[in-house]
Amino acid sequence: MNALLVQLTEQARAFSGLEVTAVVFAIAYLLLAIRQNIWCWFCAGISTAIYVWLFFSARLYMESALNGFYFAMAIYGWFVWTSGRSNGHERPVALWSWRIHATALTAIVVLSSVNGYLLRRYTDAAFPYVDSLTTWSAIWATFLVARKVLENWWYWLVIDSASVIIYWVRDLQLTSLLFVAYVIMIPFGIVSWTRSFREQHP
Repeated sequence: MNALLVQLTEQARAFSGLEVTAVVFAIAYLLLAIRQNIWCWFCAGISTAIYVWLFFSARLYMESALNGFYFAMAIYGWFVWTSGRSNGHERPVALWSWRIHATALTAIVVLSSVNGYLLRRYTDAAFPYVDSLTTWSAIWATFLVARKVLENWWYWLVIDSASVIIYWVRDLQLTSLLFVAYVIMIPFGIVSWTRSFREQHP
């Protein structure tokens, strides 16, 4: 345990100001998203813009591209949540059918297989298949957040759990710890959004 603490302390000194800033805004994003506060998208925009560069430097190319997508989705999410307001109330939480999710999961597996193969064959990408799987899954999950679909939290629980290991191995320890915090906070999102859905759809 002491050795681990010493290692974390040494790594903390080496963390860039950019990574610290990205982590702070990422945590703010999730906390605000749990509360369904539209300013979560502003925090997401800042955090993801920084992570585009950080992940590219770590040779996690799909993660870098994913954060470019996140940045665009932060803009999209802001406008969707704004347009969904009615009579002073926020956009309501929705549930989508299992058929939609089954179709999405099938597409994710196919895309990840092709993407992973191409990354393994033509690049020096780390964890090409896992990186591709988490990336395509996160694209779908982010779209669900923007549309305020309750099931997004269950996708994130799996994605973020896998990301903890990936980022730690690629020497992005602070980001790995961020995703540990995400995994801990996700159940609060599930409870909060479920409560809202039941109140909006008695």
